[in-house]
Amino acid sequence: FGALEVFRKFMTRRPDARTMLQIARSIGTENVTLLPVPDQEVPPAWKRVANGLRRHSKERDSAVVSYHYDVSNRFYEWILGPSMTYTCAAYPDVDASLEDAQENKYRLVFDKLGLKPGDRLLDVGCGWGGMVRYAARHGVHAIGVTLSKEQVEWGRAEIEAQGLGDHAEVRLMDYRDVPERDFDAISSIGITEHIGRKNYPAYFRQLYAYLRPGGRLLNHCITRPDNVGKVKAGQFIDRYIFPDGELAGAATVHLEAENAGFEVLHEENLRQHYAMTLRDWCANLVEHWDEAVEEVGEPMAKLWGLYMGACQYGFEHNKIQLHQILGVRLDAAQTWDVPLRPWWEP
Repeated sequence: FGALEVFRKFMTRRPDARTMLQIARSIGTENVTLLPVPDQEVPPAWKRVANGLRRHSKERDSAVVSYHYDVSNRFYEWILGPSMTYTCAAYPDVDASLEDAQENKYRLVFDKLGLKPGDRLLDVGCGWGGMVRYAARHGVHAIGVTLSKEQVEWGRAEIEAQGLGDHAEVRLMDYRDVPERDFDAISSIGITEHIGRKNYPAYFRQLYAYLRPGGRLLNHCITRPDNVGKVKAGQFIDRYIFPDGELAGAATVHLEAENAGFEVLHEENLRQHYAMTLRDWCANLVEHWDEAVEEVGEPMAKLWGLYMGACQYGFEHNKIQLHQILGVRLDAAQTWDVPLRPWWEP
């Protein structure tokens, strides 16, 4: 009995966040099966290969990013709220709002990277430019790159509206094609899940090459709670939500960063924070259900309700985690200039 059939039978009326979560819990994340659903699906993985789209080629990555992120900026505004931030927030306390928690996440990343006015930041997979704008407001020259045309359009408009054009830029560009070098820091917030496990070595080598000696990397990504078993997403997620998504354990991410030359300075798990983030996104979808259905149609809105409810369950029950890993590119003498103890507020 598939999850999508549950939605067909029981989700004909306006849902609430509790109902969405209960459905995900009752089914179990392992039991979400494919059924004929709305037109919003992508071809199965074998057909993508047959069509000449090699897994994680630049062309295929561009296509799958467009599938997920170019749905509708307005739809994302209903779910994500004013920050337009589609990654795990960092809640300073249990009563914090989603907006405050997202701003605090950017503050945490900024502080871990030790950024200061005049520094240069590269944000790979920048989304709608939230990290870029935060850094620019604090005097940092920031470049963000994404493969989503909708994100670029929205991000550029917001940069202009906030008067940050002298310090902030959002580009429609693959992270592998950035021409600049010698960045003081790189933030990678939610891109690792999209690049494919086999590409981790090349990914970390590329980011290493972008940094100056002494430069820092903050890698923020969803992870598995272990480092064994399959890394590919289930069929439902791959077919309808995140095509080609893959998750590895935090130790695997840590290992590949070190193998590329980074010295890892710090690592933390924000699993509880992502459960709270998804709780708030689900609440936003419920609050704006009618508008969301009008914008993208009821089938898409239902898919998103199921997807976010199931993910909330996954984070609450340690099916998936969220890790931030901080690394530094050492200089030629294999030394660095960082404080002896963590220098940021948690």
